Amino acid sequence: MQNISIPDIIANLKGRRGYEEKKAKKLGYDCLEKYFEDKLANEAQLLAENEIKEKELLAEKKALKSAPASKKTCGCC
Repeated sequence: MQNISIPDIIANLKGRRGYEEKKAKKLGYDCLEKYFEDKLANEAQLLAENEIKEKELLAEKKALKSAPASKKTCGCC
């Protein structure tokens, strides 16, 4: 993830600035900077949660693959 400062993000909004300001006010933020701080923090948190979930899924898959198959009682199965 790139480490971009909030003033740089706001400067690059161009035509979307009005939209983002309305959205920030609607969500109860005093200024655009606070809105983007919270937005970036939430995105980072979601990325961290997704990485943890992926690691858990990989561990479960490995556990299922490494588990020994049940012993068969007859030769036909």
